[in-house]
Amino acid sequence: MQRSDFRFFHRLRVRWAEVDMQKIVFNAHYLMYIDTAMSDYWRALALPYEASLLALGGEIYVKKATVEYHASARLDDTLEVGMQSTRIGNSSCLFTAGIFCGDRLLISAELVYVFADPATQTSRPVPPALRAIFEGFEAGAEMAEVRTGDWNALGRDAGRVRTEVFVHEQGIPPDVEADRHDISARHAVLYNRLGMPIAAGRLLQLQPGVGRIGRMAVDRSVRGAQWGRQLLDALVDASRARGDTEVQLHAQSTAEGFYRRAGFTVVGQPYEEAGIAHIAMARQL
Repeated sequence: MQRSDFRFFHRLRVRWAEVDMQKIVFNAHYLMYIDTAMSDYWRALALPYEASLLALGGEIYVKKATVEYHASARLDDTLEVGMQSTRIGNSSCLFTAGIFCGDRLLISAELVYVFADPATQTSRPVPPALRAIFEGFEAGAEMAEVRTGDWNALGRDAGRVRTEVFVHEQGIPPDVEADRHDISARHAVLYNRLGMPIAAGRLLQLQPGVGRIGRMAVDRSVRGAQWGRQLLDALVDASRARGDTEVQLHAQSTAEGFYRRAGFTVVGQPYEEAGIAHIAMARQL
């Protein structure tokens, strides 16, 4: 088993609570590392775990886990956990895991998951859609696509994502979250391979040559997997395509680093809107 066998990796750092009296990682924690990586694997598939399995009509249960120990991890080691969908049977899925410290393989594992009825826990065939997603990801396929359009075309799905993030999660009043600009805006929605909207944003033009990106929202269960960046890039491209020379946005202060990494710079002083700290940022096109 080598690092090159894996497309997906989850990175973590060994914590004090995870080492034993020998100052090495207690053996049971390696399975916890793999389980944590598996959750991140679902994010890489653009699949909100709970909602996706509900849509697929089943649940996934671990049937068997086999772990082989090659070397030990120690306090403060940075580890990378590779996960790979290796084989899909009728109702079972075999996953291979490798835990590496640099290029050195510490742990190899195989996990057998069974797709089953959540009420009876009796096995069911793996849905064709899920099978295609696993196989597509390992083959290098894209897991999500951005669609752009007007409010009539995308408003229902954009509103669903935005309501969940801004209203339910952040407590912003619904009459503040939705405004008159939605009708004239260019909207972008990111869909996973089940057709579920997982991120949304909009593009305005409040003055000639200047675009305004706003209402950027990503389903919390898939954050951290670059889906927000894919959506942002699509909105920037749409602004450039219509001839804008600059694109602006008013970012929540906690997201300032995200927008800086996308080429935006701060152009104003911090301010508060709807009880949340914001900062104005811009990018030349």
